[in-house]
Amino acid sequence: MFYHIKELQYNAKPSQADPVYAKKLQEILGGQYGEMSVMMQYLFQGWNCRAENKYKDMILDIATEEIAHVEMIATMIAQLLDGAPAHAQEQAAADPAIEAVLGGINPQHAIVNGLGAQPNDSVGFPWTARYTVASGNLLADFRANLNAESQGRLQVCRLYEMTTDPGVRDMLSFLIARDTMHQNQWMAAIEELEQTQGAVVPSSFNSEYEKQEVSYSFYNFSKGTESQQGRWANGPALDGKGSFEYVEDPQPMGQVPDLKPGPPYIHGTPPKEVRPGQNLSL
Repeated sequence: MFYHIKELQYNAKPSQADPVYAKKLQEILGGQYGEMSVMMQYLFQGWNCRAENKYKDMILDIATEEIAHVEMIATMIAQLLDGAPAHAQEQAAADPAIEAVLGGINPQHAIVNGLGAQPNDSVGFPWTARYTVASGNLLADFRANLNAESQGRLQVCRLYEMTTDPGVRDMLSFLIARDTMHQNQWMAAIEELEQTQGAVVPSSFNSEYEKQEVSYSFYNFSKGTESQQGRWANGPALDGKGSFEYVEDPQPMGQVPDLKPGPPYIHGTPPKEVRPGQNLSL
């Protein structure tokens, strides 16, 4: 069960209207790494969780917080659109140089949303559930969560640098701090799972069916050998089950592909020795 508290988790009060910045702020609302993505990702991970109850509870704790972040950003966008008629911005943007600086406003904020936020990114692309990961394997999911929080914090920090509005910066500073916590949270959970399950996902697959002689080989598939200096090319592997080796000149191990001609009804391009109208049998 969910219930709504009228007070926001943290203040979302801009100092003045700025419809151009409102468009930019849409990215951390409905973009690939926005709050809607992590909200839905965590909710479905929590609802689908079959592991220990502490993991389910933790996931739903952060998922519910992300709902609050969606509300905060949507509220901020709506207030950035207050009292800022679109025609004033359009007149200013008539000068190509000014238009390049402004980057343009989002006309849908006025036309479609009535001066409100929308579940889209900063260029108007609709949010999609394909942004989310909920695989049922917690270690795989938590690593995806760490990536999402890392990219999300990066984008919020960039948006912080794009405004001087003290009210907007105040809200963003709160989100940045929460993303710091969330990254640490997922790293702690990842460390705990790696200690109990192993570092490679999935840990339940029988390694006898794995081509083990190539499990820890780093292949030099580009010009230069600088990659040999990395931790990934030397020493014990991080899963504790093997040692990295650097293969400077990897050789092909497969066959030369030789596909049979397709049947006539496919109307493909036959080998030159096959004459038109000739019956082909597979």
